[in-house]
Amino acid sequence: MSDTDAGLDHPVHAALTSRHAGLARSKGRALSYDAQVATFSALPPEPEPEDWTDLAALLGPGAFADLFSSPHEPPAGWEQVFTLDGLQLVLDVLPPRADLDVVPLGAGDSPAMRALVERTRPGPFWERTHEMGRYVGVRDGDRLVAMAGERLRPPGATEISAVCTAPEARGRGLAAALVTDAAHAIAERGEQPFLHVAASNTGAIALYERLGFRVRRAVVFRGYRTPG
Repeated sequence: MSDTDAGLDHPVHAALTSRHAGLARSKGRALSYDAQVATFSALPPEPEPEDWTDLAALLGPGAFADLFSSPHEPPAGWEQVFTLDGLQLVLDVLPPRADLDVVPLGAGDSPAMRALVERTRPGPFWERTHEMGRYVGVRDGDRLVAMAGERLRPPGATEISAVCTAPEARGRGLAAALVTDAAHAIAERGEQPFLHVAASNTGAIALYERLGFRVRRAVVFRGYRTPG
C-alpha cells in the first residue's frame, strides 16, 4: 500500500500528523483540530484503550467527538450522536478548466464564507476553517455566491470540500467550475484530489462523476459524546 493510499484510509489522522500538525492539539496519541478550525478528531489506525481515554481528556467531559470516517467503536460510556453513510471519491484524470472568473478567498473573506455556508449547508465551517488550505470563490458584484476549497491534507493528497452555491446562482455550472479549479491546483502540486460526500446526496455524486471522480470506498461518518 502506498503512503497516499494509507493516508486516504485514515485521512484525519494522516493530516493531523503531517501537513496539518500546526492546526492540531493532542494528548498522548489522541489528536483533534483546534476547535475554531474543525471538529474532527482522530486516533491511531489501531487504537488502544488508553487512546480513547486520552481523547476524552483532550476534548473534555460531555464533548462532541467527530471521528469522521474512523471505523473504530469507542468503549462503553461514549454516547453515539450520529452515523451517516458516505463515499470517498478520487480523481485520476483532470477535466478541462472552465472559463470563469475565480477569486482567491482568505481570512478577510471568512464572514462571507461562513454566511454562504449557513445558507447552503455543505458541512461544518468554522472561524478558521479557511486555514486548512486554498479556497476560491465566485462573486456576483460584491456578494460571494459560490465557493470551494481544501480541507483534509494527508500526505500526497488533498480533499476538496465546502462546495456550495447560493440558491439564486444555481444552474450556472459554478460548483463544477470551482471543483475543477480546485482539482487542477491540487494536481499541479503533484497530489491526488479527493472528496467525501453523503451517500444520499445523489445530485452531488452525479456532478462529481461527470467531472471524472470515481468511488474509492464506502465510509461511515460517526460522531460521539465523550463520557460526562
